Amino acid sequence: MTTTNSVARRVSRLPPLPDPLPADVQALFEERLKRLGRILNIHHTFAHAPKLSRASMAMAIGLRYDTTVPRIYIELAIVRAGQNARGAYELRQHKPMLLAEGFPLKKYNALAKWRSSKLFDDTERAILAYADQMSKLGNVSDKVFKALEQHFNARQIMELTFAIGNYYGTALIMNALKIKLEKKK
Repeated sequence: MTTTNSVARRVSRLPPLPDPLPADVQALFEERLKRLGRILNIHHTFAHAPKLSRASMAMAIGLRYDTTVPRIYIELAIVRAGQNARGAYELRQHKPMLLAEGFPLKKYNALAKWRSSKLFDDTERAILAYADQMSKLGNVSDKVFKALEQHFNARQIMELTFAIGNYYGTALIMNALKIKLEKKK
């Protein structure tokens, strides 16, 4: 079955996947189709390293469905990490996820200037400050960390840290490989 790669096209700096797809890549795509209903350009690109792609997907699924931190806060952390890394791909994918969690569009539009905005509560401010400082070589001040501890326990801080670090890093990978955005439907 090669239908998931039926049009061999370049979606990043890497060459298209071989056709027919290797068995491990085909299995990976079948899993993506089952879970997401489609294969994104990131999947085509990451499939050049199928074992690592599978591990990356496991982290993404874990962050979406297996955290004790409410999903709205995980998505807020992901979006802010994407903004800090200038990750157009993350913002395209995660803006709708954040809004679907009930985050108002007005607040989303104010994220770039969250410090001067009155729209954000103390919990959101703690997450945003942490994400901003994590995005600067991980240099988080004691003050910012203590503010985060006022709202989250150790496990939850680790979950937020994984979300920020994982999606900031993914944005850098996507920027380096120039992964193309899918056309909007």
